[in-house]
Amino acid sequence: MKRFVLLDRDGTINVECHYLSDPDDLELLPNAAEGLAELKRLGLGLVVVTNQSGVGRGFFDEGRLNAVHERLHALLRSSGVEIDGIVCCTHRPDEGCDCRKPLPGLVEAAAREHGFLPSDSFVIGDKPCDIDLGRAVGATTLLVRTGYGGQYATDAALQPDYVVDDLLHASRVIEELI
Repeated sequence: MKRFVLLDRDGTINVECHYLSDPDDLELLPNAAEGLAELKRLGLGLVVVTNQSGVGRGFFDEGRLNAVHERLHALLRSSGVEIDGIVCCTHRPDEGCDCRKPLPGLVEAAAREHGFLPSDSFVIGDKPCDIDLGRAVGATTLLVRTGYGGQYATDAALQPDYVVDDLLHASRVIEELI
């Protein structure tokens, strides 16, 4: 069974941008495409798992969100990287859904669609909700220092399995683990 890497979007793959809704504002982080290319070279599947409550809050609509995701696909393709999917929670935090990270709904949906075991996966992100999500599904967790990750890297309560500089560094750690 193919193993998967579940990746946060903002602050992990692309530059953190408060409620990103304009595709032209999407910018890949340094070493992001290279790290993702390495993960693909290792035979791993890649799924982006992202909370996008800007839709639920009415800041932008799903059409804008889809345009941002198309831009992300295009930027990664231009670097030779094809991601397997994007799963997204568009609910407001107060809606009580089961798909908003750190709850496991998005990962469970991705696992059904792509046929992988969440507990045999890796979760990479820059926020506590990403690490908590990984823990909730039994995955190996990696906190990147990009985005907000730098401020959480020394948080003793968070305890990710690994703290890494960026996605390229994450790919090297994962290569050692598989």
